[in-house]
Amino acid sequence: MKTIILGVTLALASAFSWASSTILVRVGLRRLSPIGANIFRLYVASALFLIIFALTGNLGVFKLPTRLLVLAFISAQFGFVIGDYFYFNALKRMGVSRTVPITSTYPLWAILWAILFLGKKVKPHVILGAVLVVLAIIIVKKAEERENSDRLGFIFAFIAPISWSVAITIMDYLTKSIPSLQLAGVRMVFAAIGVSVFLPKYGDEVRRISRREALVLIGAAVLGLILGQYLFVYSVSLVGSPIAAPVSAINPILASLLAILVLRERPNARIFEGLVLAVLGVVLISLG
Repeated sequence: MKTIILGVTLALASAFSWASSTILVRVGLRRLSPIGANIFRLYVASALFLIIFALTGNLGVFKLPTRLLVLAFISAQFGFVIGDYFYFNALKRMGVSRTVPITSTYPLWAILWAILFLGKKVKPHVILGAVLVVLAIIIVKKAEERENSDRLGFIFAFIAPISWSVAITIMDYLTKSIPSLQLAGVRMVFAAIGVSVFLPKYGDEVRRISRREALVLIGAAVLGLILGQYLFVYSVSLVGSPIAAPVSAINPILASLLAILVLRERPNARIFEGLVLAVLGVVLISLG
């Protein structure tokens, strides 16, 4: 029981870190392209993790069996390169309060992959929670149609959680073989390597990042990619992705509240209904 409580607490803490990072990313993307911002924050986070590894004697993680390192590399690409590319684009096109309710569906996909590939068993209330999450997507989609909002933004927001869920499932498998700190850090280093394919096109933009933008994105990297990711990986190692992922998905409420307070965004009633359903769904799922 203590393990479950600790795992859920860590997942909630990661959710708060991600919500705070979401607001900072939104601010930092007012001039920058999503890819340029992602390159910068991934480089910052990977450099900080390498420093942490050097200080704590964890550089030996790169000597792990090739199979584990390849899986970590694939997980990093789906989580921080592919998934975040679509997420950042959705944020820029639709805003925090409309993007986050859709992207919060990643627990639904993570549970599906856990059933299919990790042999996890699902209880009835978990299925009910998943249905509520799907209903939340439908409500948000209808609200976007009535407002003539960006359809491409919705597609981006829908693809992001699927990509994240693949990353989470692979990460869940790896937690059985790699300590949480090492897994969090090695995924980040691999993500920085993967996102470098965009550097020839976006290198000039990255070099022109202003001091203010750099500080904002460094803050987002520390909150979301270092603290938030480590807490989430640790939570998954304790209670598994079917519990950790849904609990961490509480971040839509936190992000939306911060968006209202900081960015002055005003979500309409239908989007609020979607948020409520999504939260009810992930709470049911988190009961395991």
